[in-house]
Amino acid sequence: MAKVTFLPSGVTCEVVVSDYPYGDHGRPGSLLDIAIRYGVDLAHNCGGVCACTTCHVVVKSGTEHLSEMEEDEEDRLDRAEGLTLQSRLACQAVVEGTGEVVVQVMTTRAQAGGH
Repeated sequence: MAKVTFLPSGVTCEVVVSDYPYGDHGRPGSLLDIAIRYGVDLAHNCGGVCACTTCHVVVKSGTEHLSEMEEDEEDRLDRAEGLTLQSRLACQAVVEGTGEVVVQVMTTRAQAGGH
């Protein structure tokens, strides 16, 4: 079992990899997939297909429990506001195995202008 904590809401979700996918937004088992399943406010204007940066998060800890960043995500992140070395797109970062991941949500749906 993995644990994912979303800041600033402080919501912690316990997830089991074999239960993926939870929905149809983002890659199965992505931070976005998990956020939607557990009611975490996380903007995703493109529907989770790596076509925007509204689901930008900063990984505070647990990077080793996330999938490797692929070229499409890296290219898209270059356009994200507030980009850091720990930035990921929640729609692309898949939680793998067990462990704890803590992420800071950078944009809420209200800030992004909808869903």
